[in-house]
Amino acid sequence: MTAPHDDWHRPLRHVAADDLSGDTGQTPGMSRSEAISASTVGSERLWMGRTTVGAGASSGNHHHGDSETAIYVVSGHPVFVFARDGEEVRLTPEPGDYVFVPPFTPHREENPGAEEAVVVIARSSQEAIVVNLPGGLTG
Repeated sequence: MTAPHDDWHRPLRHVAADDLSGDTGQTPGMSRSEAISASTVGSERLWMGRTTVGAGASSGNHHHGDSETAIYVVSGHPVFVFARDGEEVRLTPEPGDYVFVPPFTPHREENPGAEEAVVVIARSSQEAIVVNLPGGLTG
């Protein structure tokens, strides 16, 4: 006899660092790896993963649709660039800091440092929405 479905006792899922998937939306100049998603653990409303930007590299301009994005800086010195009032603005968080990216906000990641920058990303959408944009941020 099969036990009835019980939403209060579903199993936790462990995703090892070596098991992250690169089969997710990508932007030139950076590498995203998916950890928590429908395809990896069956999540229904959350996407989480890791992004790396190599030393001296810069991503292309992009946004994440209607998804809110939270970023935790693990290591390195990434720079997050967005436009405000027609000018590019640069955020320079340190390891241990967080960055919030609102829905539909064009931005890019840069890494002027000599070491790889690693961040953990969480999105309010289960989908890994990545819309790559041509041209600059200031239009």
